[in-house]
Amino acid sequence: MSHLLVIEDDEEIGELLRSSLALHGHTVHWERTGRGGLAHAADAEVDLVLLDLGLPDLDGLEVCRQLRLTLPTTVIVMLTARAREMDVVVGLEVGADDYLVKPVPLAELVARVRAHLRRTEPAKTPATHHAGELTVSVESRRATVDGHELALRPREFDLLARLIVEPGSAVSRETLMSEVWDQHWYGSTKTLDVHVAALRRKLSETGRAVPQIVTVRGHGYRLENP
Repeated sequence: MSHLLVIEDDEEIGELLRSSLALHGHTVHWERTGRGGLAHAADAEVDLVLLDLGLPDLDGLEVCRQLRLTLPTTVIVMLTARAREMDVVVGLEVGADDYLVKPVPLAELVARVRAHLRRTEPAKTPATHHAGELTVSVESRRATVDGHELALRPREFDLLARLIVEPGSAVSRETLMSEVWDQHWYGSTKTLDVHVAALRRKLSETGRAVPQIVTVRGHGYRLENP
């Protein structure tokens, strides 16, 4: 059973999220403030966070930054009325895995939560891939460089795992959005670019012989062996 944390100050929306997600088999803890959400995250194992940005005590972006430090591998989904593309990019850059603009249909939200949780489950079929000194284990959801584990967010790992399956082959943006995020993705594809940028940075910071993620203009990305 998945443990979800909802951080939402609006009583009506918070109760709707809590009751609806509970009906779908999840354990749901609801906090009305950013500080309350951070305190719960520090004391409990959380599989996914639904985070409102318009909180009464702390800015939601700052809450997201702190959550990412406390829960480095937990999925964080932002819920907000801020719809500008720049807001989406900033939200993703501070640590969110997904960004939904209110009002979001409840069926879509439930489906998106289910998709995120499904992708964080251990793989049923063991698979390990290598490229240079990079090793990606799908079964254990670990990416290592010369034995040292990379600190990857859930979607960063999924993106790297998808690209390393076909090293040297160009993978389209549409394929990556469908297979790494959701085949019925409704949001901005900027999330892909932000995650690629984060992956590039983390790979380069190792200073080792690791593959590069190359942009294929007008198409997508390619993982190129060192």
